[in-house]
Parts: sequence; structure tokens; C-alpha cells
Amino acid sequence: MIIAGCLAIVYLLFSELFDGVFEGIPFIDPAVILCFFTIGSAAGFLLEKFTSVSTLLTFILASILSAGISALIYFFLLVPIRSAESSLAYTEESLCGQVGRVIVPIPENGFGEVVIESVNGIITKRATGYDNEAIDYDEEVLIIEAKEGTIYVKKYEAIQFLF
Repeated sequence: MIIAGCLAIVYLLFSELFDGVFEGIPFIDPAVILCFFTIGSAAGFLLEKFTSVSTLLTFILASILSAGISALIYFFLLVPIRSAESSLAYTEESLCGQVGRVIVPIPENGFGEVVIESVNGIITKRATGYDNEAIDYDEEVLIIEAKEGTIYVKKYEAIQFLF
């Protein structure tokens, strides 16, 4: 139990290195394996100390308990954390099709500034009219194209359905 606990702490400190080593091997996750041994040895110790069941039954019960808790930790903690999007980076292509708001008016054949609210946070970008048209302050715009740090926008006209 002490060795498994110490290895779990070492893995916690150097997990990026170990994840790279075990990345190509499917179904082997050092965090889950160390969790299994740590919980299993702790459960075995407690069952052996506080119950009068046989050693073989203690081993079986500790293994079942450890496998169950390790599976719960893997499926409800590790998988969602690893599949979560944690990057705040964005590409110019990802801005196309989004709606923004003009914060610096865009003159005809000139540049202004647009703010875009997205899951990545608030982004401000230099903007110009797609057809070189002027766009006033606080107008909603649709991003048509993005290249070389400039976004090309058109006035956004939301479709309203009447029922």
C-alpha cells in the first residue's frame, strides 16, 4: 500500500512524461493501474484488520472493490477530463460564420474593430467591410472571411419567422 501510494504521488508529479511513454499502448493507463493497486491494498488492509474473513476472501473482496472504484474514476473523472477542450487558441478559419459587434466604426474602404464573444472568451479583431461598405458602431456583423489578421464582415440581418 505504501509503495503504490508513493508511486501514485510520483506519477502525479511526472504524469506528462509517463503519458507520453504509455500513449501508444491501448488500455494501459498508469493512473488507473496505480489507483487499482492503491485502493486494493488499502481495502485489503482494512478488511484484514477489522474483519475475521479468510485471507482469500479478503483478497477477492478488495480486488472487486478496487476494480469498481477504479472503473468509476476512469469513466467519470479521467475520460471527461482528457476529452475536454482546454485550449484557448483559435484559428482565423474558426471565426468564419460567427457573429460579432462593431466597437470601432468601419469606414468605407477602411478598417475598424469587431468584438467576437465565443467559448474561447472575448476576441477583438481588425475588420473591414466585405464589399468595402461602411458599418456603424454597435452593428452586428457576420464574419465572411478571415485572412492575414483581418476579418471581412457584412451587416448581420437575423431572420425572423412570423407565426
